[in-house]
Amino acid sequence: MRYTASKLIATSVLGAALVAAGAQAQDRSDWPRSLTVGTASQGGTYYIYGSGWANMVGDALGVSFGAEVTGGPVQNATLVQMGEHDFGMVTMGPAYEAWTGNSELAPGVEHTDIRAVFPMYQTTLQIVALAGSGISSVADLDGKTVGVGPAGGTSDMYYPQLFEKLGLNVNTRNGGAADQAGQLQDGLIDAFAFAAGVPISAFNQLEAQANVNIFSFSEEEMEQFLGDFPELSPASIPASVYNRLDEDLPAVSIWNFAITHKDMPESLVYEVTKTVMENNDRMVQIHGAASETVPENFEYNTFLPWHPGAVRWFEENGYEIPEDLRG
Repeated sequence: MRYTASKLIATSVLGAALVAAGAQAQDRSDWPRSLTVGTASQGGTYYIYGSGWANMVGDALGVSFGAEVTGGPVQNATLVQMGEHDFGMVTMGPAYEAWTGNSELAPGVEHTDIRAVFPMYQTTLQIVALAGSGISSVADLDGKTVGVGPAGGTSDMYYPQLFEKLGLNVNTRNGGAADQAGQLQDGLIDAFAFAAGVPISAFNQLEAQANVNIFSFSEEEMEQFLGDFPELSPASIPASVYNRLDEDLPAVSIWNFAITHKDMPESLVYEVTKTVMENNDRMVQIHGAASETVPENFEYNTFLPWHPGAVRWFEENGYEIPEDLRG
């Protein structure tokens, strides 16, 4: 009898496992064969962070999940809207422009098929110049040539507007983060102004190879333009992230979110959200900016509807998604 009972229990457990496996397989029947996430240029935080969470999710779910180099948030929003990428990473300023049909890449096209998946971190506006140039503040950029990252990226969207607001005559140039770091060292540009999570790996590499100044907008300069850009907010760059900083540095930031298309399977988006939100220790190992990749920061999305799969995970874990943001 004891043997029979044990055998029955084992059979029941095996049966339950097979049922669960069958349900999982059935649940994945509408999943894409492989997944892509749009990031940005190599050398920037987006690429490192995006490659990391894509690999982590791919391993956890047993799917092929790769990161793609792109021009950044503006392009990512359009790639997801058009169904060319499964997931993307966006700052909320470019995302709002795309949502309302004011994207530089696709003017007049309202990107109303994109949906929020999880909060990422704050993008901070940071600038680096060689110390020998004598450039150590935003005001020093007047009349200079400044790299502002890839065309269509967050840096390219904001820096020209902010320089103009401050009355500065700055010649901006586009390029990838790693490329423009090299151009700075070669004297082809006077400074490199980028927007990314801290620390920016290209900045870390620069300060390891040369004597540089790292700076951002002063509090006085922020007062001149923050009222015109409600999506931007004051922030600070911790002195600990760059060797060249002796104290925390005032800066400007904007939030980033992962996005997907509204037609992405709910079960897939649920699993992606679950994997990222429940493994913050591993996310921080990928990039320090992920210290802000925590569920509580969902509140910084104030306009973009959430994908139903993400809504399910957040609400199962006690976070209430506003009714008007349910996708």
